[in-house]
Amino acid sequence: MTVRRPPRRVSQLLGGAMILMIGLTGQPALAAPQQGAETLSAAFDKAAARSDVPRDLLAALGYAETRLDGHNGEPSASGGYGVMHLTSNPKVRTLDEAARRARLDRTELRTRDAANVAGAAAVLRSYADQAGLTAAQRDDVNQWYGLIARYGGSSDKATARLYADAVYDMLARGFRATTPTGEVAVDGRPVAPQRGDYADVAPVGAADMGTMSTDYGPAAWVAANSANYTASSRESSYPINYVVIHTMQGSYAGSINWFQNAAAGTSAHYLLRSSDGAVTQMVRDKDVAWHAGNWTYNTQSIGIEHEGYVDNASWYTDAMYRSSAALTRYLCDKYGIPKTRSNIIGHNQVPGATHTDPGPNWNWTYYMQLVTGTTTPPPTWSTIVDNTTAGRFTASSNWGTSSYSAQRYGADYRFADPVAASDAAWYKVNIPATATYRVEVWYPAVAGYNTTTPYVVATSSGNQTVNVNQSANGGGWRSLGSFTLAAGDANKVGISRWSGSTGLVIADAIRITRV
Repeated sequence: MTVRRPPRRVSQLLGGAMILMIGLTGQPALAAPQQGAETLSAAFDKAAARSDVPRDLLAALGYAETRLDGHNGEPSASGGYGVMHLTSNPKVRTLDEAARRARLDRTELRTRDAANVAGAAAVLRSYADQAGLTAAQRDDVNQWYGLIARYGGSSDKATARLYADAVYDMLARGFRATTPTGEVAVDGRPVAPQRGDYADVAPVGAADMGTMSTDYGPAAWVAANSANYTASSRESSYPINYVVIHTMQGSYAGSINWFQNAAAGTSAHYLLRSSDGAVTQMVRDKDVAWHAGNWTYNTQSIGIEHEGYVDNASWYTDAMYRSSAALTRYLCDKYGIPKTRSNIIGHNQVPGATHTDPGPNWNWTYYMQLVTGTTTPPPTWSTIVDNTTAGRFTASSNWGTSSYSAQRYGADYRFADPVAASDAAWYKVNIPATATYRVEVWYPAVAGYNTTTPYVVATSSGNQTVNVNQSANGGGWRSLGSFTLAAGDANKVGISRWSGSTGLVIADAIRITRV
């Protein structure tokens, strides 16, 4: 048969992020704004007002796409530019739309953050006008769901819903992002998006999606465009000798969308999501995905892409490691691939590779232990810090003390009104070794207490925020999740007063357990 030899795989896919970071007292300071530069936060304010687009929704879209990183004006693999990922490729033309709608120069749109944001806002407003949204409807973030899905550019409804859901999840959680010109903040709030035509569409990876992989049971199946891989009949045509580990340099939803684009010229067999390890297969095992940049290795390998960026360790969650290792172990058993580092390799190890993924933050030792089943149980360790634990709890004089609720842990707890400032209460913990730990919190639940209290976990790669409804489910340990915590004695869990909800913010007790 005629063998199609694909072009070299480009380095970046669509951007996005599900990890939330916040700079608070007792932790590394935010980057200082550039002298004379308009802040990105002000750019969102101005663009939202000019185009009558909800400001926080606009910011959440940018954060989900790129983490508000414009990559110095360099394009992504799909031809997307700037913090809003304005795109110009044969399928998606938001950059061209922005130039026309906002009457801005294309170079400005690609390289200047404020112009990029203004252009994206203008595109979204044009979508709203075409959909017939009234002024009152434009003020309601829940009315924009279908327009956000359209901005993502996918013609596949399941992928479009996955994209829009990611933006609305970000809006619901809230975030604080550090940028070169200062902080961009969005407070979490309840959302009820009007999904319209997407209401009956299961997003990629949903349990009831219906179309699942026939090669690997836990994976969803979404076909890559046939122009992005070579149909084959492996293992008859080629032996399968390798598993190649990649980092997407982008988001799960964006990468799925890109591999469906005939212009991509690249693909992978499987994609892994950071937050929960969800798996999507896009190229059948028997076919040759274009992922390694080396035809011989393409024909003899299965490529696995992992959501995230090589320079940010926070993407490599334990859930993703374990899910990926289970997939690799299954593939090795199925195709007789030795479970060694000579056969399970990074993209950077492919001969002739110009790529560095999965990068220095990928933990090969841990990953291979998971693949081979040789991991040893971690040492047992747990500690509790109460608001009264000597030398372990700090809070400003703005925090009061109460013993009102019988659901409290210990004698009393601390409380404060929500304000537009961090003024965090911090729990100091002496972590014995850098490893994965479960973080749990205890608070008394009282009707009227804050519904979006920001708990901040100081992970090894930055602060991660989890909002908790303190008006419910109190009087017991509630898990915030598992996180990689660095060894050492330092502030590890904080409670910020910066909440978008009314009601007292409570600081009672925390428990950290090695897992």
